[in-house]
This record gives sequence, structure tokens and C-alpha cells, in this order.
Amino acid sequence: MTVPNDADLYQLSGWIVILLVVLVYGGTLLVSAYIGKKKENADGYMTAGNKVGFGISAASMTATWIWASSMYASATAGYTYGISGPIHYGLWGALMILFIYPFGKRIRAVAPKAHTLAEVMHARHGRSSQLMLAGSNIVGSVISLTSNFIAGGALVALLSPFSFGQGVLAVAVGVLMYTLWSGFRASVLTDFAQVVAMLGAVSVIIPVVFFAAGGPAMFDQGASNLTPQQSNFFSSDAFLNQGAPYIAAVLAYAIGNQTIAQRLFAVREDLIKKTFVTATVGYGATVIGIGMVGVMALYLGVSPVAGDVNNLIPQMASTYLGPVLLCLFFVMILGALSSTADSDLSALSSIMMADVYGKNIAKKANPKTMLLVGRITMIVATAAALVFASQQMDILDLLVFVGALWGALVFPVIASFYWDKVTNRAFTTSVIVALAVFIPVRFSWFSMDGVTGIFFDILSAAGIGIVLGLMVFGFFGLKPAKIVGALAAVASAPFVIGFLHDYTVLTGSLVAYAVSTIVCYLMSVRSKQNFDFALIKQRIGDYDPVADDATAHPDDDLDGVTLSARQ
Repeated sequence: MTVPNDADLYQLSGWIVILLVVLVYGGTLLVSAYIGKKKENADGYMTAGNKVGFGISAASMTATWIWASSMYASATAGYTYGISGPIHYGLWGALMILFIYPFGKRIRAVAPKAHTLAEVMHARHGRSSQLMLAGSNIVGSVISLTSNFIAGGALVALLSPFSFGQGVLAVAVGVLMYTLWSGFRASVLTDFAQVVAMLGAVSVIIPVVFFAAGGPAMFDQGASNLTPQQSNFFSSDAFLNQGAPYIAAVLAYAIGNQTIAQRLFAVREDLIKKTFVTATVGYGATVIGIGMVGVMALYLGVSPVAGDVNNLIPQMASTYLGPVLLCLFFVMILGALSSTADSDLSALSSIMMADVYGKNIAKKANPKTMLLVGRITMIVATAAALVFASQQMDILDLLVFVGALWGALVFPVIASFYWDKVTNRAFTTSVIVALAVFIPVRFSWFSMDGVTGIFFDILSAAGIGIVLGLMVFGFFGLKPAKIVGALAAVASAPFVIGFLHDYTVLTGSLVAYAVSTIVCYLMSVRSKQNFDFALIKQRIGDYDPVADDATAHPDDDLDGVTLSARQ
């Protein structure tokens, strides 16, 4: 059993890496050029005409959720917490995809022609709620884009003679080239090829690394490298530091993330459930599998190159894979990070096109100007992410932070689609207050000793009830959600009060849920407003309507391009 170190790492030659990068991004650019239009359509650029079929939708949802950062973060979880780490990361992430679809069906029923969730908030509440949701998505998508560039830089730096900075630049330019051409349609179509490559590569690479690293004997020989918590499948350390924060964070991702909402608005309405159930299975199997590379590294006693856990996956691949499989691995990670990076660019362009220009700058939006705004946004976002990626921050920390940040929005957003009494003031105030509490708690700006800690533990217990209640509400309705939420809060209180405040990541996330929910409810319950949800459908439509193609099969159409298998 060999333990990888800096000297053992095998690198691909510079020319092979250049060839692989050109192959991946050149191929996607050709696909993008093929579906490009001489007269580009603004709505097609944002949501592909709201009629994407099952095959492409499921592949795109899977590829968007399985990004290089999630692979790296799952491996980091395995290396940090043992075998339960990837289970917590992958299982809860997969279930959150499943939780999207009941809310998604309601959102599409209320706003079938929407382009962004923030656009719906504009029709439901007004400008301040819209810009608050749009702003949070801009922050989240830029951080997501940054983390994918970091993953690409780490990949290139370890597996080639090129530097981290050169790797980041190559990935950024490659993704921008093909996404700039056709926007969301380019993103969703290239996702299909990327997810096929990812799933195929994972099914080959993980078993090869496992047996090359020593097979089952690795677990006996390396058991001494684990702490008692790391060797415990039901580790409380793993649950409190990884599992529980991720349950809350990914629910927030599901509701607040524009890359997910964009696919929700693009898929045919009758295929929402089928699409998200399929993506649930694909994501869970792939991410848990790749996370086991981190577990193997833990048993082998591996020290990450330069002390950076982002290097674990490429480091293990470089040590235990031959040249051919290493090339396959390189393409897999490149495809994974590209599938989400292009989604982030498409999300950012849609926000700027619809929410900033379409609703707040133009009196009557010009489709040509919208397209120009979208393309300029992609260029600026890429440049910003390049600057942030140079800081080489920990990817897992970035993901959990963004998810917790979005936790402040979850209840106000969901309630706005179901409860006619939620007002613009209630939405805005609840989010601002929740963020004002979340940020100092998350970064430990004050002591949690004594009464202060108990107070936040009580809020955390309420947050537990709210998270579980929202999950139940999506599938079973309001009454079961109230029962489960109340029972969860009361049952968890004796176990969390007195100690949970020591886990700042989890506490911050739960407090964000609790505060936003309590404030939004108290400000809305006595409201005299009775909003008519039919108004949303009237207020949101196409910016650039075109005649439908009568020859296109309804199951197969992606804004005029036949892409997916017939149902």
C-alpha cells in the first residue's frame, strides 16, 4: 500500500493537457455554435422557451448539481469526518433535489413564463423584495463560479506542468466562450454530454483507485489513522459539523438558487417531477462515490499537497491512475466544473437581463439590449470570479456559507407562493433582520457564554422545527407540516439547548431560518392583504415572443432544437 506524496505524483504533459482542454471546450463551442441563432431570442437565451424535454432536463439538473466543487467538497468531508462524511454530503444533497419538485410545481403553476424567482417576487411584492432575492443570487452565483474556477486551477496545477493561475484562466475562458454564444441553451445542451462523461468516468475511476490503493486491506492497515469519531459511521461530530448544516444549507440552495430555478422554468411543466426524481438518484450515487476518494486518503494517511484539501482528488488520481485513466479523470472534473460554471453565468445573465434591466431600468425592455446586457454580465462575472479564485479559499466553507446565507430567504420566498397575506414589507424586513443576526453569529462576533448562548440555542430549536416543517409542507401540506415542525422543535430542545451554540456554522444557519420565519409570520398574520395569485401570470410573460414551431415535437423541443428522447 503506497501513500501518495509530492514526489509520487504523476503529471500529464503540457501538450496533452492543452489537447484535452481544446477537446472539451472546442467541442462544447461547436455545439453552442450549432444551436446559435442569427436572430437570437431573449427568452430563449434565458429559459429555452419553457419547453425542454425530459432527457435534457434531467441530465442538465444532474450535471448542474454535480459540480466539481461538490466532488471536491464530498472528498473533503470524507477526509475530515470519515465514511459518514460523503454520506451526509451526498445523501442530503440528493434529497434536497427531490424536495424541489413539489415547490417547483406550485411555482410554475403560478408563474409559467417566469425567467427568475426574483422576477416573480417583483410581480408578487414589488421592487425591494425582487432586488433582495436577485442580489443574494448574484452573490451566490459569483461565489459558486469562483469555487469552480478554484477546482479547475487545483486540477491543472497538480496534473500538469501549468500553474494554478493558468488553470483558472483556461477554465474561465473556455466556459465563457461557449456560454456567451447561446446562453442557457448552450448550458443545458452541453450538460447532457458532460453528465454522460461524469457518470461513465466515476463508474470506472473509483473502483480502479480503490484496488490500486490496496483494496479492502486498506481499511485494516489504515484504521489507526482515524480518530474514534472518524471511524464511527454514526459520528455526532460529522452530523453536527457536516450533516445538519448541509441539510439546512441545501434546502436554501434549492429554493434560492437561480441556476436551479432556471431549469425549473425551462423544463416542460408536466415533466418536473420526473426530472427531479431522476436527478436525485444520479447526484446521490455519483457524489457519494467520489467522496469515498477522501475516505481512502484518510485511511492511507495522505497529507494533501500544500496542506490544501482541494488537492485531494487530483492528488489521489495522479498517484493511482495510469495515463489513459488520468486523462479520463481530467475530462470528468473539467466537465463537472464547466457544467456548473456555465449555469452560474447563465443565471447571472438572466438576473441582470430580467431583474435589473427588464424590471428596473427599461420602461419597455428591448430584447436586443437585454441580450447585450446578458453577454456583458457574463464577461464581468468571469473577470470577478478570476480575481476571487486567486485567493484559493476552501470550497466546502464557501458552499455551506452561501447555503446558510440563503436560509434567510427560504420561508419568505415559499410563503409568498402560498400565503396571500405576505406583504412586501414583511418579506424585506424578515430577510434583513435574519441576515443581521446570521452574520455575527456565523463569524462569532460576540461571546456565546451564558444567557446569550441559551437564547440562540432556543432559536436553533425553532429553526430545526421550521426546516423539517417546510420539507413536510412541500409533500403533504400545511397541517402535517405544523405538527412535524412543532414536534421537532419541542423534541430537539432538550438536546440542543446548552451546547449547540458551540457549533457556529449550524447555529448560524438555523437562526437564519428561525428569525426570518418568525418576523415574516408576525408581520403578515394580521395583514389585511389578500393577494390574487392570478395577477402574477398576468404580470410576467415573454420579452421577445416568437411564433411557435408547429413542426417540433412537444417532448423534444429546446427552443427549436430537437434534443431529447420522446416520452
